[in-house]
Amino acid sequence: MSEIENIRLILDKIGLPKQQQSDLCCLVILSMAGIKPNGVWRNAQNEWTRIHDIIAFTNHEYLKNYAENSRETFRKQALHHFRTAAIVEDNNEATNSPNYRYRLTIEFLNIIRQKGSKKSIAAFLNNHQTLTEKYSSKKKMTKISIVVNESAVTFSSGKHNQLQKLIIEEFATRFAPNSECLYVGDTLKKDLVKNEEMLKQLGFDITLHDKMPDVVLYCKERNWIYFIESVTSVGPMDSKRIMEIEELTKNVRSGKIFVTAFLDFKTYKKFSDSLAWETEVWIADMPDHMIHLNGDKFIGPRCGF
Repeated sequence: MSEIENIRLILDKIGLPKQQQSDLCCLVILSMAGIKPNGVWRNAQNEWTRIHDIIAFTNHEYLKNYAENSRETFRKQALHHFRTAAIVEDNNEATNSPNYRYRLTIEFLNIIRQKGSKKSIAAFLNNHQTLTEKYSSKKKMTKISIVVNESAVTFSSGKHNQLQKLIIEEFATRFAPNSECLYVGDTLKKDLVKNEEMLKQLGFDITLHDKMPDVVLYCKERNWIYFIESVTSVGPMDSKRIMEIEELTKNVRSGKIFVTAFLDFKTYKKFSDSLAWETEVWIADMPDHMIHLNGDKFIGPRCGF
């Protein structure tokens, strides 16, 4: 069986739609993993890579003839869907940055290195809804309704959005009372709530809104902004993430509070060694408590990042 067919079989087993099992999509995976024809799968890699590099590898190693101006085709047909399926991740740069990169997620890299073993695929599916299920249920899925700033909004279902709902309903009422929700995303609709006028007044660079934290709360009384990441599988407040938010908010003069939210203590333990100092942790299944990572005070804005 060819390398392309092996990849296609794996993509089918983890529930990707047929459109994302095309030769182009398979070649994207092979390129990002660095697998040449008759290559050694256990040596697959997940280095950060550009679409330019993917095209160059595909043309050179698999004798294709994709033009450089086909980058958008690679992005729309493969990479966007792969990111939604937790197959690839980006490096959180602005999408128009020359430093924007993709790489295979560790979970999917394990599948590749084991050449699609039942155990590796089962582990992946245990943590992720298949892309086929996500797309087929997009219109009929159960919605999660909440009230934000006295207005009703509706999330799509899923653990990530469930946690965002709890952040607004449980965290905010305890630790950010009387705050206003300036931004909250959704797994299907990126900007579910976005008070663009207030964000601009506070000094946010709105052109980088795609890199916003999951939830942003603002307490006018204290002039504090809470940046909250909702973590179920990726994306805690590590040092790199804080640097990105600092760049996004370099013109913001309000006090900044960085919070990582988890559904349960088990998930927190998984990420505990990557969390940045001088940040806060909130765990939804023990909502009355917080974990403060060092510092000379409890929750409050800090500087020096």
